[in-house]
Amino acid sequence: MTGWTTADIPSQHGRLAVITGATGGLGYETALALAGAGAKVVLTGRNDTKGQNAIARIRDQFPNADVSYETLDLASLASVADFAARFAAAHASLDLLVNNAGVMSLPKRQTTADGFEMQLGTNYLSHYALTARLLPLLCRGHQARVVNLSSLAHRTGAINFDDLQSTRSYVPWTAYCQSKLAMLIFAIELQRRSDAAGWGLMSNAAHPGYARTDLIPNGPGTGSLSWRLGRLLQPMMSHSSAEGTLPTLLAATSAQAKAGGYYGPDGFYELKGPPAPAKIMPRAKDATVAARLWDVSATLTGVSFYQPAAAA
Repeated sequence: MTGWTTADIPSQHGRLAVITGATGGLGYETALALAGAGAKVVLTGRNDTKGQNAIARIRDQFPNADVSYETLDLASLASVADFAARFAAAHASLDLLVNNAGVMSLPKRQTTADGFEMQLGTNYLSHYALTARLLPLLCRGHQARVVNLSSLAHRTGAINFDDLQSTRSYVPWTAYCQSKLAMLIFAIELQRRSDAAGWGLMSNAAHPGYARTDLIPNGPGTGSLSWRLGRLLQPMMSHSSAEGTLPTLLAATSAQAKAGGYYGPDGFYELKGPPAPAKIMPRAKDATVAARLWDVSATLTGVSFYQPAAAA
């Protein structure tokens, strides 16, 4: 994988991809690269104006790109259900789902439309529900893949089943780490269940390292001493959003990617560098925790991965 770049993406002609949070940052760069490789790409996001601008920017670089935009608000399970229904009505199958969208370390506890803590709900629970709703189409896809965006933050995360929604104690970074650990657990468990049920999916995960996107500089803590120090060190510690997308693109397209794998930058502490297999903390591989999280997620979202639907 040494030096793997977008030039190594195999042809994506004939493949259909959905990317959440694709109007900017890592999601946009993922959409751009996949469209450039010939995929038909559906960008999703909450802001229709930003969505149309993203489509225009992609077509500026690739005039023949087959790209479109659909509204999808991951802070609402109703929006997830509506998008999945619209998508299923328009498409018979799906080859690639990139669960990319997320929010980070919100300074005050907020909730989604369904009452979930915002980071858990947006980053993880809605992606669980979206994947479940799109499973029948993924099962009909050609060598279908699901890629979950996790983070270096998963290393300090823990699934607090006693206070999953952070109602008793809300610590912004703790809630973020939990959500990103959940995404990695979900990717690995989805592969386990696909193997057991014969869904035929490749489920894996990726993280961008320290990528220069709007998620951090526009987030909480802007102007603080730690934020200013981070800005000073950023050129040495970080890489561009396009470079940060490479682990995702490898996971989504490369023959080198492994089912149930995890990919990130191959540099110091996985902060930047070319994509390579990333470190997975033991708690992310705990099958007992994964099974419990899966069941809790099904209960909370009201959405299940039904084998009969998948085989339809």
